[in-house]
Amino acid sequence: MQAPTSSTVSYDEKMLANYVPIYVMLPLGVITVDNVFEDKEGMEKQLKELKAAGVDGVMMDVWWGIIESKGPKQYDWSAYRSLFEVIQQCGLKLQAIMSFHQCGGNVGDVVTIPIPNWVREIGETNPDIFYTNRAGNRNKEYLTIGVDHLPLFGGRTAIEIYSDYMKSFRETMSDFLENGLIIDIEVGLGPAGELRYPSYPESQGWVFPGIGEFQCYDIYLQAEFKEAAARAGHPEWELPDNAGEYNDKPESTEFFGSNGTYLTEKGKFFLTWYSNKLLQHGDEILDEANKAFLGCKVKLAAKVSGIHWWYKADNHAAELTAGYYNLNDRDGYRPIARILSRHHAILNFTCLEMRDSEQSADAKSGPQELVQQVLSGGWRENIEVAGENALSRYDSAAYNQILLNARPNGVNKNGPPKLRMYGVTYLRLSDELIEVKNFKIFKIFVKKMHADQDYCPDPQKYNHEIGPLERSKPKIPFDELEDATKKEEPFPWDKETDMSVDGVVVGFIGKIMSIFKRII
Repeated sequence: MQAPTSSTVSYDEKMLANYVPIYVMLPLGVITVDNVFEDKEGMEKQLKELKAAGVDGVMMDVWWGIIESKGPKQYDWSAYRSLFEVIQQCGLKLQAIMSFHQCGGNVGDVVTIPIPNWVREIGETNPDIFYTNRAGNRNKEYLTIGVDHLPLFGGRTAIEIYSDYMKSFRETMSDFLENGLIIDIEVGLGPAGELRYPSYPESQGWVFPGIGEFQCYDIYLQAEFKEAAARAGHPEWELPDNAGEYNDKPESTEFFGSNGTYLTEKGKFFLTWYSNKLLQHGDEILDEANKAFLGCKVKLAAKVSGIHWWYKADNHAAELTAGYYNLNDRDGYRPIARILSRHHAILNFTCLEMRDSEQSADAKSGPQELVQQVLSGGWRENIEVAGENALSRYDSAAYNQILLNARPNGVNKNGPPKLRMYGVTYLRLSDELIEVKNFKIFKIFVKKMHADQDYCPDPQKYNHEIGPLERSKPKIPFDELEDATKKEEPFPWDKETDMSVDGVVVGFIGKIMSIFKRII
């Protein structure tokens, strides 16, 4: 059979190559902390409204703290199975997050779902299983990287716990994996499900735009650092004691100030060790996820946090405390993309809705430049990149910024665009989103994400066909990861999207009003 020529391919088929699927994050407490799917009727009603709006699917947290709450390996998936059935009946696809972190203590957390009680009980006698700052404050959101390989949990290591959980999910949800409901497994790798350290916890008093604090002062990570320093010929080196506190500004600290410690041999050694521990952590858990879901028709994904404050400062302090060793002359994100390429995984990034002009000048924020850097690094590593908004927004400016990032150089009316995100997840489903005024503009946003095409049930038509997950490629040596830190200019972005939700005239008026408000 002869392949269709460009002249025989219809306009709509060409435009479908620009289609970016849109998913909506479900409410945090849709399954209660007691493992009950409470409001089935209400959820079904809202899911049907999403489907009618043309949404491709939903994303949701599958909480470790709920599923394995009764004891080690005592999994109860029943409430989630009931919810998955409703999602399937509504004709939506599902992105499932393996959420190994606590819900509560971060921006937007409206419910509290702690990690399993039997794990927290171990922490009562051994608090060093949790991330710890220099002052000795413990963070119970997520287990420290220091216990990844220590059998402190009834003979299991932290990584074995995560692996067993994912294997149980695959076994219990095999029918949903086989029938195509579940298309994406996002693997939680840290607080808020993100590959980072919990450097800016609201629960410990952090407020924007504080620089945050390093989180490597539990006994296990302290010992690992001392061992690494001794191997490097510097047994006298200690973890930083001059990097300030959560709400400091960079210039008020010795570590991040001009000509600060971060620029010295000792500082560079620490930051390399700190960031490499994070890379290793993500790599090893993704390897377990790859083994657990091998052969399933799903994509793996990992989430990276959009830490945009202090991005325009030379020290990038807030990124460094979170574990992203990113400077003006060093790319801290492309090595993550390279790790993801080994596992055939998607890089999911945040803060897609933010513009520099919306941020306070004293925070030296650069969300637009940050998004461009991270997405460009992913594309250069030949992986798919996806993203989401960081904060709930219902205005055209936010939607238009997401649309711009989804297709940085606009649509191509003759086929695939030059650059295109793999998908976007909107945070989050709520009564406020469904309000008539908000939902009206949201539906336009969905249509624009789809390049003005109707919902397409066939992912093959927009080059998103998912084959069986292949085994991870060989481990990447650290020198190859270090090679990925060489900074390159990001790909060019258009100034505005060519698929605005508010049209040319309304968009122009909106821009004038925005400038007028700033002047006032």
